[in-house]
Amino acid sequence: MTPITEVEGRRIALSNLQKVLYPAAGFTKGEVLHYYATVAEVLLPHLRDRPVSFLRYPDGPDGQVFFTKNVPPGTPGWVTTAEVPRVEGPARMVLVQDLASLMWAANLVTEFHTPQWLIDDPGSADRLVFDLDPGAPASVVHCCEVALWLRERLAADGIEAYAKTSGSKGLHLVAAVRPASSERVSEYAKELAVEAENALPRLVVHRMTKSLRPGKVFVDWSQNAARKTTATPYTLRARPEPTVSAPVTWDEVEQCGAAPQLAFRAQDIAPRVQDYGDLLAPVLDPDRAGPLP
Repeated sequence: MTPITEVEGRRIALSNLQKVLYPAAGFTKGEVLHYYATVAEVLLPHLRDRPVSFLRYPDGPDGQVFFTKNVPPGTPGWVTTAEVPRVEGPARMVLVQDLASLMWAANLVTEFHTPQWLIDDPGSADRLVFDLDPGAPASVVHCCEVALWLRERLAADGIEAYAKTSGSKGLHLVAAVRPASSERVSEYAKELAVEAENALPRLVVHRMTKSLRPGKVFVDWSQNAARKTTATPYTLRARPEPTVSAPVTWDEVEQCGAAPQLAFRAQDIAPRVQDYGDLLAPVLDPDRAGPLP
């Protein structure tokens, strides 16, 4: 019998709580739900008012993994949805606005991915992102070097950047920007990626071409496109262990060479939030947004 729980007055059916989703860690679906409930206070502000794409892995990362962008069948009527413009025609997507919606979505076993724009202005981006992806034998240590260069370059334009782990092998940089078209933000991000490659030619590549990437950090600027999404802060990832896309301090980035893993798992996050709060809270503050040059 599927247990029913009540969250903020909403009845939610929670299934297969004992199912092991991360065999390497023995981490169960019940623990996934507990994790999301624990971090809801810092996660929800990063999800709110942004249409969510779900990367689902109902049988764990070793099973079928698939993206769900449209509203999933069986979505409760109380879950907020909105029509989202797309090149191929409008689609209806989920907005995770509250704890009840978060727990319903977490029961689907999902990574949360969001665009760089808000639902009330889908033509304008209010965030800038870089996905720093190391090509072996490059590692997160090299990503940290590139992140520090980009931080200084962005600061020169009056834009304050923050870092988080990807939850996989790289880093993400996130910055709040004054609303501008996704095309303009993408152009600016590409300009900086090219500058980074020119300044650090042995370390950086700005093109996705696979043959160029071994031993370098791919500075992926393309996630600023309106159609693209990025793993949301605090989301679990579909990896062998329950790793998290976790905000990190710039001190941790600077000291990355001494702790080259720079990876955090579900059990690490609550203590970090207790110590630091939400390290990415400034990107939620419109007053902290920098102007594009």
